[in-house]
Amino acid sequence: MQNKIVIIRMGVYCTLVVILELMTVMLQAQSPQDIAHTPLLQIDYKRLITRADLHYSKPVKKSEEGQPIGNGRMGSLVWTSPGQIKMQINRVDVFSNNSRSNNFFERNTEYTGATAYVDLDFGEQVFIEPHYSQELSCYEGVSTIRGKEVKAQVMAWNEQDVMLMQVEDHRKGQQAILANLRMLRLPLVERGNHSAVSKLEKVGDYIVLKQEFQEDDYYCASAVVLGLTGSQADAEQVNESTLRLIVNENRKPFSVFIASAATFNAKEDVVQLATDKLVAAQKLGYEKIYQSNRIWWADFWKQSYVSLTSADGEADYIEQNYTYYLYVMASSSRGKYPTKFNGMLWATGGDRRQWGNAFWGANQSCLYNALFATNHLELLDPLFNMYSTVYPTFEVAARQQWGAKGIYIPETMGFDGVPELPAAIAEEMRSLYLMQKPWRERSAKFMDYAETKLPFLSRWNWKHLGKWQKGRWTYVERGDGPYGPVNHLFSRGAKIAYQYWQKYEYTRDKKWLRDKAYPMLKGVAEFYRNFPNVKRELDGKYHIYHINDNESIWGGHNTAEEISSMRGIFPVAIKAAEILGVDKELRPLWQEFLKNLAPLTTSHDYSDMRQEAEVWVGSLPPTSAVRGNGKRLPDGNTMPVWFFDLCNPGANEQDWKIANSTFDGYFKEGINKQVYPYVLSKLPVAGAILGRVDAVRYLLPNQLRRAPEHEVMPNRMDVSEGFYTTNIQRIGRAAEALQAALCFNSPEYPGGPSIVRVFHAWPKEWNAAFNLRSRNGFLVSSAMKQGHIDFVELHAQQEGTCLLQNPWLGKKAIVFRNGRHTGHLSGELLKLPANKGDRIVLVQEGGDPTCFSSKGQDL
Repeated sequence: MQNKIVIIRMGVYCTLVVILELMTVMLQAQSPQDIAHTPLLQIDYKRLITRADLHYSKPVKKSEEGQPIGNGRMGSLVWTSPGQIKMQINRVDVFSNNSRSNNFFERNTEYTGATAYVDLDFGEQVFIEPHYSQELSCYEGVSTIRGKEVKAQVMAWNEQDVMLMQVEDHRKGQQAILANLRMLRLPLVERGNHSAVSKLEKVGDYIVLKQEFQEDDYYCASAVVLGLTGSQADAEQVNESTLRLIVNENRKPFSVFIASAATFNAKEDVVQLATDKLVAAQKLGYEKIYQSNRIWWADFWKQSYVSLTSADGEADYIEQNYTYYLYVMASSSRGKYPTKFNGMLWATGGDRRQWGNAFWGANQSCLYNALFATNHLELLDPLFNMYSTVYPTFEVAARQQWGAKGIYIPETMGFDGVPELPAAIAEEMRSLYLMQKPWRERSAKFMDYAETKLPFLSRWNWKHLGKWQKGRWTYVERGDGPYGPVNHLFSRGAKIAYQYWQKYEYTRDKKWLRDKAYPMLKGVAEFYRNFPNVKRELDGKYHIYHINDNESIWGGHNTAEEISSMRGIFPVAIKAAEILGVDKELRPLWQEFLKNLAPLTTSHDYSDMRQEAEVWVGSLPPTSAVRGNGKRLPDGNTMPVWFFDLCNPGANEQDWKIANSTFDGYFKEGINKQVYPYVLSKLPVAGAILGRVDAVRYLLPNQLRRAPEHEVMPNRMDVSEGFYTTNIQRIGRAAEALQAALCFNSPEYPGGPSIVRVFHAWPKEWNAAFNLRSRNGFLVSSAMKQGHIDFVELHAQQEGTCLLQNPWLGKKAIVFRNGRHTGHLSGELLKLPANKGDRIVLVQEGGDPTCFSSKGQDL
C-alpha cells in the first residue's frame, strides 16, 4: 500500500507522517528500524523555540530588564543606554566569603557572583528610537542589538567561559568605540580582617580585572580578560576603577572577547586561566564559535519539548514561559555550583544583592524541581554536586547541633556547607536548641560567638535586624528564643535526599543510587530516628517536638513539614537499601519507625474543628507553637504532603478526600481569573497533581503573570526577592505544574512504581503535544487535540516496565512495538515492558485516523 502523507500544524508547526487509512496499517507499513529510531512526531524545533524569543522595540528602562546570555557558568543580562551596550559579568563560583566568616554580620552585605562591568561605548546616542531593536534568540542563545547604523550580536561560548560581541559600525566618520572594563567597588575594601582587592592592568593586547577576597584561611579570586579581533585598539587608564580599549578603526566588523575564571586556590594564576580561554576563543574566531553554539543549542532543544495552543492564547503564553525557563536554566546552571535564586547570573547592580550569598532551599527548589521531566538532568548536576561535596559537614552538624546521627542539611547554608563549631559552643547550642536549657540562661560566651555570624544561616537565624551604634553593629533578636524562620526546620534535608532518589527513579542508575543517593537517604532517615526530640508517646506513636512548619509555625508538634518528610523518606530509604542489598540490620528499625510514626495532623485533631471538612493542618496540639497558628493549612509555598507522593492519584480513599478538601481550603471563593498565586506557591502544582483542571486553567497562567500590582519585566523575570535579585522562581514553579498537568508520572506512594497519566489535568479546550521524561525511565510523547488524545509514544531509556493509565478508558489500546503490531491491551492500567531503546506506540482501537488530517489548522 502506498503511504499517503499529510502535513499538519500542531501549534508549533510539527509535522506528522500519517496514513489516511487505519493507523494500524500505517505503522505496519513503515520499516521497524524507522519506527524504532524515529519519533512519531517530527518537530520543527526552531519554529517551536522561537516562539519564546524576546523582542524589544525600544531600550529598556532599567538594567534588570536586559536579555540573558550565559553558558551556565558565566553570564550577564545585556542592556543598553543611549550610547552603550552594557553588561555585568557574573559567575556561579565567586563568593566573597564562606560560611565561617565573622565580618558580614550585617544582612545583605556579602559580595556574590559578580566579576566586572563591561561597557561598549559608541560615543554618541545610537540606541534610541526609532532605530532601536533588541532580539533574543532562545534557539541559538544570541542577543542581537540594532541601533542607528550600528549592530551587535552577543553570545556566550558553550565550551569555554568566554562571552563575545560581534560589532558592525556603518556610521560615517571616525568616531571611536570604547570597550570599558570597570571595577565593582573601590580597589581596596576591608571589613575587619576581610579584604576585597581589585586590580586593573594591561597584559599584552588585553586588559584585565582581577579581584581577590581573603579572610583567615579563606581565599577566592576571579579574573576578567577583555580583548579584540578584527580591529586595532589602544589601552587607556580612565581612572582607578576603569581601564579601556580604544577602537580606532570602526568601519569593519570586529569582535570583543570577554573571558573569565575563578579559583579558591591562592596558588593558582586566575588571570592566566582566563587568558588561556580568551586566546582559545580568538583562535577559533566569532563565526566558528557561533556555529559551535548553534550545534550545542540545537542538540539541547531536541531532548524534550512542550507545544501548546488555545483560542484564548493562554496555552500559548504558558508554552512561551516554559520554553524560556529551559533557556534560562541552560544558560545559568552548568557550573560547579547551582545558580542562586536571588539574582542567578543576571544581577546588574554589582555583587551586593538581597539575601546575600546563602543558598535557600525553598527558593532553589523553584528553579530546580521541574528539571527532571525536561530530560535535562545535567542541569541538576550543580545542585547535587554542591550537596554531595559538603556531605561530611552535614554529619558533623547533625552530631554537634542536634545530638543526632545521620546528616543535617539546613534550609539555608553557604556553598561550603555547615561549619564545625568549638566543642563548648556546640554543647550549649544543643541544649538551647533542643529546649533542654532555657534561652534566658544562655551564656555570654555563646552570645559573643554568635554576634558576628552570618544571620541568614539557619543556625543563627534567631538574629534579626540591627543598626550601628557608636561604631558597633547591634542586632535585635526575633524574640522567640532560639527559634527563627529556618533554624528548627529539618525537612530540607529530606527534600534534598528525595530529589536524589527521584534522579534514580528517572535514570535507574544503580551507581548513582549507591554512591550518591543512598548516603543521603540513609543519613536523613538516621537523623530523624535518632533526633532527641522524637519520642514514642503513650499512643504508641513516634512524635516530633519543637520544630517548624517551614517558616509559618515555630516550635510546633508533629508539623506537616516534618511528618510528611518522615513518611516520604523512610519508605524510599528502605526500598533503596533493598535494591542495593545493604544495611539489613537497619531496615527492620526503619520499618518499625515508619509503622509507628504518628499520622499527618488534621483539623479533626482539634476538638473545635471536628464539624468541618477534614483537612491537613500545620501542627498538632497540645504543645503550643511559639509562633504561628497550628490550625492553619500547610504552607502553600512548600506543600510537603504533595512533594513526598503522599496524596497522589491512587492513594487511599480517605487521604484522597482530605487532600482535595485541603486544596479547596486555600480557595474559599473558588478558583477563577482573579486568583494570583504567590511567586513561590506550589498550589498550582498541588492542583495539577489532584487532577484539578481549573487549577491549571487559571492558577498556572496567573502565577506567571503575577497580580497586577506586581511587576513582570519585559524579559519575563521579576525582582520579587528584593534589590538586584532578578529571577524566574515563579516560572520554575509553573513549569512543574505544567508537567504534572500534561504527564503526571509519580507513584501512588513513596517508593512505589510510577504510573504515567497523560493529560492528567489538562483543559480539553487547550491543544497540546509534549515529549517529557517520566520517573520510570521512559520518554513519553502524546498529543491532545480538541479534547481527544491521539496517541501515546514511549521510548525506553533503559530496560524496564512502563505502567500507563489507559488514556481511552473503556476502550482497548492497539500496541505497536518497534514498528510491529503486537496486539492490544485493555483495562484501567496498561503494563508495557521494554528493552532499552524500544519505541512503543499506542492508539485507540476504533479511533478515527482522519483526526490527524487537519491540514492548515493549529493543534
